[in-house]
Amino acid sequence: MPAIPSLGGLRGRGNSRAKGVPVRPVPVPLSAYVVDCAVYVGGERLPGRWTHTEAIKEVRKRHEGFVWIGLHEPDAEQIQGVADTFGLHELAVEDALEAHQRPKLERYDDTLFLVVKTVRYVEHESPTTANEIVETGELMVFLGRDFVITVRHGNHSGLARLRRELDDDAERLQLGPAAVVHAIADHVVDHYLDVTGRIENDIDVMEAQVFAPRSQVSAEQIYLMKREVLELRRAVMPLATPVQRLAEGYTRLVPDEVRSYFRDVADHLTTVSERVAAFDELLSTLVDATVAKISLQQNTDMRKITSWAAIITVPTMIAGIYGMNFDYLPELHWKFGYPLVITVILGICLLLYRIFRKNGWL
Repeated sequence: MPAIPSLGGLRGRGNSRAKGVPVRPVPVPLSAYVVDCAVYVGGERLPGRWTHTEAIKEVRKRHEGFVWIGLHEPDAEQIQGVADTFGLHELAVEDALEAHQRPKLERYDDTLFLVVKTVRYVEHESPTTANEIVETGELMVFLGRDFVITVRHGNHSGLARLRRELDDDAERLQLGPAAVVHAIADHVVDHYLDVTGRIENDIDVMEAQVFAPRSQVSAEQIYLMKREVLELRRAVMPLATPVQRLAEGYTRLVPDEVRSYFRDVADHLTTVSERVAAFDELLSTLVDATVAKISLQQNTDMRKITSWAAIITVPTMIAGIYGMNFDYLPELHWKFGYPLVITVILGICLLLYRIFRKNGWL
C-alpha cells in the first residue's frame, strides 16, 4: 500500500514566500478520518493540535506519556501514514481496514491488536413489528508502549464522550495507554448491558403476546428477534477470551494495576453472555410454543368445520332423498309430511349440536 506524506510535512506549504519576509506556518486541521490526536503526559492532555508524527516525536523526546489517535473509517492510503510512523504490522493494518472482523486479540512484536464489536439498540414501536433491533459496528485498537490508536467503523460507536471523561481523570491516565484500552472495553461492555436490558423488555412483551388469546405474533417475527439476538451473540461471545487474556497478564503492555480492571470487565461480559444465551433459549421456546399454538388453533378450527359439516349433512341427506323422482316415497302426499320432515331435521341437527358442544368441538 502506498504511503502518504505525514500530516506534519504539510505545514507551511501552499504559500509563496516574499524575499526577506518570514511566513508563519499555517496550522493544519485534522483530516476527516482523524477524529482526534492527543498527547498525554503525567495524566494530563497537552494543549494544542498535533499531527501523528509530531505527537509521537514529542512523547519519545520526553521519554514519558503516550499518544492517543482516533481514526474513523480510513482507507488504505490514509492509514498507511499512521502505520509507517508507529510501526504497525501490515496484517493488523489490513484487518483494521476490513469492517467485518471477529472480536479477537493478537500480538505483533511489541504491539497488541484488539478487535471489538460495538452494538446499538434500534428504537422501534413494537418488537412484534420491528425489522431491526440491534445495529453493530466495529472498533479496532492498536496498543503500544507509548501509543494507542483506535480505528472505528460505524456511526454509533463514537468515543468522544469517553475521551472527555478520561481527560478529566488524570489519575487514571497516569496508568498509561493500557488504561485507555480498558476504558474502551468497559465502555463497549456497558453498552452490551444496556442493549441486553432493553432486548429483555422486548422479549417480555413478545412472550406476553404469544400466550395472549388470539395473538397476532407469528413465528417469523420471533425468528427475526432470534436472528437479532444471534447478531448480538456474535459480538459478545468471542470477546470473552481476549478480555480474559488481558486480565491474566497476556502481555507486559498491560500493567498489573490495569489488569485488575479488566477482571471487572470480564465479569460484566460474563453477565452479558449469560443473558444472551438465555434470550436464545427463550426465543427457541417461544418459536416452539407459537408453532404448537398454531397447530392447536388449526385443530380447533378443523373440529368446528367438521362439526358444522356433520350438522349440515342431515338436511342435505334428507332433502336429497326426497328430491328423488319416485312416485312412491313415504308420506309423500301427506299434508303433514313437510312439517314432520322439517321437525326431524331440526331435531337431529340440534342433537348433533349439543353433542359437539358438550365435547368441546363447538
